[in-house]
Amino acid sequence: MNFENNLAFAKAQDDNDSLSKFRDQFLFPKSNGKDFIYLCGNSLGLQPKVAQEVLKGQLDNWANYAVEGWFEGKEPWMFYHKELKKLMAPLVGASEAEVCPMNTLTVNLHLLMISFYQPKGSRYKIIMEGGAFPSDQYALESQVRFRGYDPKDAIIEVFPREGEETLRTEDIIAQIKENGDEIALVLFGGINYYTGQWFDMKSITEAGHEVGAIVGFDLAHAAGNVPVKLHDWDIDFACWCSYKYQNSGPGGISGIFVHEKHFKSDLNRFAGWWGYQENKRFKMEKGFIPEAGADGWQISCTQVMPMALYHASLQIFESAGFIEPLRNKSITLTSYLEFIINQVNKDLGVEQYRIITPENPADRGAQLSIIAKEKGKEIFDGLIANHVLGDWREPDVIRLSPIPLYNSYEDLYLTGKALLEVSKKVLAL
Repeated sequence: MNFENNLAFAKAQDDNDSLSKFRDQFLFPKSNGKDFIYLCGNSLGLQPKVAQEVLKGQLDNWANYAVEGWFEGKEPWMFYHKELKKLMAPLVGASEAEVCPMNTLTVNLHLLMISFYQPKGSRYKIIMEGGAFPSDQYALESQVRFRGYDPKDAIIEVFPREGEETLRTEDIIAQIKENGDEIALVLFGGINYYTGQWFDMKSITEAGHEVGAIVGFDLAHAAGNVPVKLHDWDIDFACWCSYKYQNSGPGGISGIFVHEKHFKSDLNRFAGWWGYQENKRFKMEKGFIPEAGADGWQISCTQVMPMALYHASLQIFESAGFIEPLRNKSITLTSYLEFIINQVNKDLGVEQYRIITPENPADRGAQLSIIAKEKGKEIFDGLIANHVLGDWREPDVIRLSPIPLYNSYEDLYLTGKALLEVSKKVLAL
């Protein structure tokens, strides 16, 4: 597509966008009565308007049924998670049995590592991306210490080459092969939170399996953002939060994936009664017998209210056709934003902004990470003052994330206009 940096072009794209109708299903933050251009869905998705209605429905169930709500009403809480499983599975390329909504992201990462990080003899190391989100780093450090290892020895981080911002797939695979006899677990993010790089999950999984390692992914920035095929790619396990691209609200419930090939294996796990066989759960018998599938990793009761908020958003994904239509729009949106930023540099006469997210749309999701050469924080604050809300990452990165469910081409044109005006003022150009 030949892009144009003008309002008429942006409006024309929005008029021809079959997904534009979903924008009206979300609530936008305001300042002085004016909506923000919201480009921070990679950190917290917007609230679906239907969320209040869905949540009220569950509050009404609580009011009307009290404890009987576990088994009475239109959506008994005992089985409510199954309604979500139907809608979660298509977003991550899994079967319903392989996914389950439960807990929060890092809690689930720990629970899954209890099962899938099984160091033995010389095979005890974990290989991960350098510069992963701190929560993943802390989780892995504590897991290896818990097993009696030193993180400096047991964790292998793969960093970009000198002078580069993102990882090369061949370098990841080379590290896996080089340390193959010692690797127990390969654990990567699906998309790096800082650079926005979408890793080649299929190739990483194949390389890990070739050396005899288990392979898992943290999909915090990938689930609901890019098309992943967890089952077909033979990934062992994954987990994700739902409050970023899946709009389930702050601290929203997490999801897990366990490949069906592990259902009948005798894996260790930290057990709780909600993961016990469903048809015998209320017999309260000793001796844990897990429910079939990913549900067997549950521990505590269904978290009804967080699930209701997640359910509200998942129904919008279903109406939109799940991930493929969204992905097609996402590619065009990020490409248009890239064009706009390059135009800002041209108008400024200097390369004030450098995009560190991969140029190839196949290697990124709905995010561009932009290094500001000078006065980045002042410029970021200036954007907020002009009703453009992205997010800031130290020391010099502005992350902008156009979400296909609720962002428009006009949003991106106006963002470029604001960025140019703020840059000229802050840089005194």
